[in-house]
Amino acid sequence: MLTVQNLSAAYEDKVVLHDFNLQINAGEIATISGPNGSGKSTVLRCMAGLNKPRSGKVLLDGHDIFTIENRTRAGNLAILPQHAEGGGGLTVEQMVLLGRTPHLPPYAKPTRHDHDFAKKSMQQTGTLEFAKRQFTQLSGGERQRVLLARALAQQHTVLLLDEPTSNLDLQYQYQILQLAHRLAHQEKLAIVLILHQINLAAAIADKMLLLREGGFTVASGAPSDVMTETNLATVYDVPLKVIRHPLSGRPHAQAMWEFDGSDE
Repeated sequence: MLTVQNLSAAYEDKVVLHDFNLQINAGEIATISGPNGSGKSTVLRCMAGLNKPRSGKVLLDGHDIFTIENRTRAGNLAILPQHAEGGGGLTVEQMVLLGRTPHLPPYAKPTRHDHDFAKKSMQQTGTLEFAKRQFTQLSGGERQRVLLARALAQQHTVLLLDEPTSNLDLQYQYQILQLAHRLAHQEKLAIVLILHQINLAAAIADKMLLLREGGFTVASGAPSDVMTETNLATVYDVPLKVIRHPLSGRPHAQAMWEFDGSDE
């Protein structure tokens, strides 16, 4: 279980996140959506123990995330950042095997079990076919899938994903979200997803949170309670109509604006 209590964060003197709260259990998916500048990536980095909050707590199974030894934390929680650097000189397979580091003794080489787990992670993300290619030679979307495979290879209980579908074709967006759904509901991981696309967020979430500019939480709860026209107007300041998806019955936002074709 991951619990966030009254979390606030700041960069220098500028507060970018105010009193954020979330509790997510094994087998659940929570999505966080909102415009740029709403603190989405900041809260994810605080959850991972990478950014120290200004106030509030992040608890992993009741233990303060900032007091857990780094190696132990990495073995239980994985984060896929929106932008990741590095990987120069490494093949895809070597990059994914880095996810096994928390489970290895210092300076030890990966075992057969580690290689098997890395292979499974690459199969799940559709990256096994270019396992021997250089990581830096891949497209942005391919790199995103490799980094997800590395996160899966950590064999964690909590998975934090910052825009995992960005730069991906529609086919891979579907596959990644299907994988996240299976990992949560069948393998009982606790998953937090940052998604710009609110309809994707509403389609997959067990719990949904909407943040507005400045890092304020507008709504949190079930997608049917969060995805309202009033809440969306507060967050995005554009006309949107919320209907029920004809197949899933989940809330679905439709644009209500028109363009007259004028260049003026």
